[in-house]
Amino acid sequence: MLLVPFIKENKDKVVKLLKIKNFHNTDVLNQIIDTDEARKNTQKKLDETLTKSKSIAKEIGGLFKSGKIDEANIKKKETGVLKDLSKTLSEELQSLKDEVTGLLLKIPNIPHHSVAAGNSESDNEIIKTVGEIPKLYSGAKPHWDLTDKYDIIDFELGNKITGAGFPVYKGKGARLQRALINFFLDEATAQGFREVQPPLLVNSDSGYGTGQLPDKDGQMYHVGIDDLYLIPTSEVPITNIYRDTIVNAKDFPIKNTAYSQCFRREAGSYGKDVRGLNRLHQFDKVEIVVIEHPEKSYERLEEMSEYVQSLLKKLELPYRLLRLCGGDTSFTAALTYDMEVYSAAQERWLEVSSVSNFENFQANRLKLRFKDENGKTQLAHTLNGSALALPRIVAAILENNQTPEGIKIPKALIPYTGFDIIN
Repeated sequence: MLLVPFIKENKDKVVKLLKIKNFHNTDVLNQIIDTDEARKNTQKKLDETLTKSKSIAKEIGGLFKSGKIDEANIKKKETGVLKDLSKTLSEELQSLKDEVTGLLLKIPNIPHHSVAAGNSESDNEIIKTVGEIPKLYSGAKPHWDLTDKYDIIDFELGNKITGAGFPVYKGKGARLQRALINFFLDEATAQGFREVQPPLLVNSDSGYGTGQLPDKDGQMYHVGIDDLYLIPTSEVPITNIYRDTIVNAKDFPIKNTAYSQCFRREAGSYGKDVRGLNRLHQFDKVEIVVIEHPEKSYERLEEMSEYVQSLLKKLELPYRLLRLCGGDTSFTAALTYDMEVYSAAQERWLEVSSVSNFENFQANRLKLRFKDENGKTQLAHTLNGSALALPRIVAAILENNQTPEGIKIPKALIPYTGFDIIN
């Protein structure tokens, strides 16, 4: 959530930057400024009313002591009027605060200066491509055929039990999942991330804190009777650990990692992009989350990007690094790097990780703060990244490593799987 003083002091800049994200509703900025002015005026009236009421209360005590009962009773009636007025002003003040917050929730984060304008993923900037594209043997298959051939993932059985997008992993397919999870967690902890195991359900305050609500309300599974949401990523519960918290600046960077199942409705998805493991409603992911000092957050973003790339190298997967354009950058992010792996049988790039800096956008919602060297309270910066999401990693491993004899397992995973080939 953007800060009101920042909007007031930099309105033209905010308008210009929001256009990069294809947000053109500048009227809402004017509404915020006008409503906040009304809030300030109401706050001033309330403060004056309360001050006057306290002053009269002191007078009343003196009048009673000096025996001026009639004058004291007149003053008591005056304080009654002021009490009613202060109640009205308090209600009006709260209403204006809520209105400002409601308007702020409609505005996305402004992008970093390096983010280019653009409308969709086709406008993203390819920074680099690493690794060689595998050349498959004649008769190679896409992963949805391979999983059926080797009986390691059953999409139809998942459809029977739950519905489309909820596969059942079996045998070596289940062991490969577990191997990847443990590999990613071990790599993260070796890099100084503390492992946590968060809840899979969160309340609405947590959803608003990290920006999934109200922006992604329709994409989240909602347990109505309890008013809880299944998490779309463990970013949500991990970051909310620090909601309403003043962290110690000496602890920066605060680094956490978690494995969780993730749940996304993916409403409106269709076609080739959703075949097999390409887009699921339930999937496994290891997440990394960092709370950082504002002056160090972009240095940390680069470090996180390099770390995710190191995982892809260890898995021997060709990948490319992209900087997302404004139109493809999420509502909450200021800058996002995507990592895509090449899926040889599908002959296309598949996104497997997004690493983002939210600057103080989430922290403002969360009231996540620290005290600077002068003792002044400041908002921290939050960052997160997939390290990594499993479905498309599995798809690429299966497709890129298939041979007539079976599917070879990357060397880094063999100690975790206990086997070197799926056949």
